[in-house]
Amino acid sequence: MKISRQAQREAKQLFQTCHIDGKLNDDRTREAVKLLLEKKPRDFVAILSHLHRLIKLDVQRRTADVQSAIELNDNQLTEVRESLSKIYGNNLNYTFTKNPELLGGMRVKVGSDVFDGSVLTRLSNLEESF
Repeated sequence: MKISRQAQREAKQLFQTCHIDGKLNDDRTREAVKLLLEKKPRDFVAILSHLHRLIKLDVQRRTADVQSAIELNDNQLTEVRESLSKIYGNNLNYTFTKNPELLGGMRVKVGSDVFDGSVLTRLSNLEESF
């Protein structure tokens, strides 16, 4: 579905009103969507669609998925959090998972950024170079 520039602008304005102190507020977002559905302005479906996209991107940008080959101890968890907060700020949500397929090292994904220091990837790259 093609979204008009006007609908994109309105969705962006609505998205900005859903923030408190730079963070997306769930209650404000629900209220904004509720009002949008009640008033049903012109192109409200396109506005809602673009607003959904903006919210999805914002949530992805604020989520750090950390995979490691072994369980990380408390010092390592703290070090990873500190390193990522220097790059992305303090308001990240973290998920730490153990993935033995990595063989060693760690893979971190924040939004569309992927930092892959796993042994599996290094071996794959080495295999491709031959």
